[in-house]
Amino acid sequence: MLELAGIIILGILAQWVAWKFKIPAILPLILIGLLVGPIASEFLSGDSTKWIEPIWNGDEGLFPGESLFYFVSLAISIILFEGGLTLRLSEIKNVGPVITKLITVGSLVTFFGAAIAAYYIFELSWEICFLFSGLIIVTGPTVITPILRNIPLKKDVSAVLKWEGILIDPIGALVAVLVYEFISVDAGGEFTKTALIEFGKIVLFGSTFGFTFAHALNLILNKKWVPHYLMNVFALAAVLGVFVLSDAFAHESGLLAVVVMGMVLGNSNSPYLKDILYFKESLSVLLISILFILLAANINFNELLLIYNWKTAILFLIIVLLIRPLGVFLSTFGSKLKLNEKLFISWVGPRGIVAAGIASLFGLKLASIGVSGAEYITPLVFVIVLGTVLLNATTARFFARLVGVFLTKSDGILIVGASKVSRLLGHYLETNGRHVVLIDSNQSNIAKAKELDLEAINTNIYSDTLMDNIELNDVGYLMAMTGSSDINKYAINKFSKQFGENGSFRLVTSEEMNDPENYPKEGLFSHTDDYNNLAEVTRKYPSIQEIEIEDKDHYLSLIETTNKDKNIIPLFLKDNEGELHILSSYNTDLEDIKEGYKLVYLGKPFDVEKV
Repeated sequence: MLELAGIIILGILAQWVAWKFKIPAILPLILIGLLVGPIASEFLSGDSTKWIEPIWNGDEGLFPGESLFYFVSLAISIILFEGGLTLRLSEIKNVGPVITKLITVGSLVTFFGAAIAAYYIFELSWEICFLFSGLIIVTGPTVITPILRNIPLKKDVSAVLKWEGILIDPIGALVAVLVYEFISVDAGGEFTKTALIEFGKIVLFGSTFGFTFAHALNLILNKKWVPHYLMNVFALAAVLGVFVLSDAFAHESGLLAVVVMGMVLGNSNSPYLKDILYFKESLSVLLISILFILLAANINFNELLLIYNWKTAILFLIIVLLIRPLGVFLSTFGSKLKLNEKLFISWVGPRGIVAAGIASLFGLKLASIGVSGAEYITPLVFVIVLGTVLLNATTARFFARLVGVFLTKSDGILIVGASKVSRLLGHYLETNGRHVVLIDSNQSNIAKAKELDLEAINTNIYSDTLMDNIELNDVGYLMAMTGSSDINKYAINKFSKQFGENGSFRLVTSEEMNDPENYPKEGLFSHTDDYNNLAEVTRKYPSIQEIEIEDKDHYLSLIETTNKDKNIIPLFLKDNEGELHILSSYNTDLEDIKEGYKLVYLGKPFDVEKV
């Protein structure tokens, strides 16, 4: 009981440490597992026993006999199903030729290059080498996102790395599963006609069960045959059921079935897809926390000694310094990416949770049936995972500065709320060269924003999904412009540090408008205009005007006019270089206003003769 509770406590503690220090969770999880497992048995325990022993003497320990295999298999099936849910076929078509090539050409380069390197360095069988190379294709968003979250990069570079990690996760898992199943049908390594038939059965049953039951689950949910409160656990039961059922018809086809099931369901446009994905994400965090401590603890010190030599270092360097850059440069050939951007993408390629989890499962299973060289799979993949995560987590920021992809100026603008007012302002800002992102929980507002070619995200500000969006790294200004003062204040409190380092603003409330003694410092535009007034002026005068400023006194007279006329609302100052500056209701710094500046405003045109 103490060991089971300890695993969960240590796992969640590792997740918290990862969140606190903004590092991939897999790093503290595996390190803790190694500490309480092989390191404790060799150096810390007086009687050479592990502090946490998944399997002890074959039929004792936390998971005696085959039960560890069963637990790992079921946990991996859930993790892979979640990975499949995130893969959208439309995204593969639309994310651009560079990302498409990275997950195809780049994967092939890694698959064949790493297999050849492992074969000649470690002299393992081709089957084991290709399984190893299939496993390290995967990068994954869980390791990419924490590394890049606090590195201001150009949007294109962030997008390439983000989407490569998301899309290659299920694809790499599928490749690894297929290679493993091809090996497992004939453990002797002699792939006869019978072995090929068995492999065909695995592919047939896995893909058929996954495809069929994905549509069945979608139908059941859409017909509301399951109450909403049971929906998530019903989906979980369905995934486990498909995994076990497919495996019963064709041994080892279960993992393929759940990957296919996730991919089909993820592309079904089910209205319940988001709820299922949120639940699976939470469940995956718990499973991953338990799984990797268990898997790392299950490694024996002798297995670590197998790779404790110069061969491992050479293989690691070849993968990081030769194979990854080769795949990136072939995939980006002829693209608009510059040399320094290609170099940075080549450097950042940490392997992730799926690679380590599946490696442990396959290594354990192949070793149990006597496949030669299977004992190398788990430690080798763990070394690649730990090495690339440590390397990128510690050097990515420095390398970004070194090659010149580090953004020195974060002038993007995040607008909370995508109402007509926000869309009007966003369109104006975009046409004046600013990167603008609108967020809203209203799907209709988001759709209208996208019709104007604005970048818009349908999200709830109370969730944490926006914090992980590395494509917003160039955002330095925050404008909260919803009709709810509570939401605006919450947005300022939650997002100002990450997205408002250069300025965080919100609309004033009607109460604040009537209280001159307590005008908020973060007040947006003016202290005489709230959301209702902005919406009304936008309805009557849906256009943004500019008027040239003669001097500081002229500017003050213009502002005085806007305070008296409810149909004119000041928005920005445009300097002589065309740079826009957001106006604040609290702003008293007028020293920089010069002749030639322009006041940008919403509403009816100024009567030039009166100002």
